[in-house]
Amino acid sequence: MNIQPRHNWNLSPEEAIALQQSLRDEIITADQIGVVHRVAGIDVGFEDSGRTTRAAVVVLSFPELKLQQQAIARRPTSFPYIPGLLSFREVPAVLDALEKLSITPDLLLCDGQGIAHPRRFGIACHIGLLTNLPAIGVGKSLLVGTHPTVPEQKGEWVPLQHKGETIGAVLRTRPGTKPLYISPGYRVSLETAIAYVLQCTTKYRLPETTRFAHKLASETPASELDSTFNSESENGQLTLF
Repeated sequence: MNIQPRHNWNLSPEEAIALQQSLRDEIITADQIGVVHRVAGIDVGFEDSGRTTRAAVVVLSFPELKLQQQAIARRPTSFPYIPGLLSFREVPAVLDALEKLSITPDLLLCDGQGIAHPRRFGIACHIGLLTNLPAIGVGKSLLVGTHPTVPEQKGEWVPLQHKGETIGAVLRTRPGTKPLYISPGYRVSLETAIAYVLQCTTKYRLPETTRFAHKLASETPASELDSTFNSESENGQLTLF
């Protein structure tokens, strides 16, 4: 992939907030997505006590969810940990990893928020806008907003609301586990985002895109990925989430 830079990453927190506010008007939350043959999972981890950012991208076939390609990129961590500004800490390394791919995914599932964000510009929005690829935010925890209790059955969801606006969905992907926080990132509607997350979810809490990317971002050696995932699919004995 060839990604053209849109802005400088050497920003203060105040400048980062101003940039989010200026870019959020470009976010598209209507479906502009073609036929999906490949889905990508994106996750970020840290090494050296946080001094190095490690971004992982995995591309899976869809709907089979078989591993097609993977990439890791590392960068010195240059932005502090500030909730609501995580994209400025993580996205530069993510873009480096995406540029290593020889195939372009049709849809991105990002570990983090889309418009379910105080300024409606979470990491999935930022990545989607910079790559011009449809993107979905798949958050493991609540960043902002309120919601009623989610029914226990897989596939049930309730609206996530903030300041009178529906900004996402709280989705039950597995009974007896915490729900996920789904929101549009770019060129995807909320209803379509929910549908794709469910189609990418098998018997675990997290969609396969996130599980694959998480393992790669959290220092599972790349050589072990295929055997680990094959073992899971064959005997179902490994449950991380």
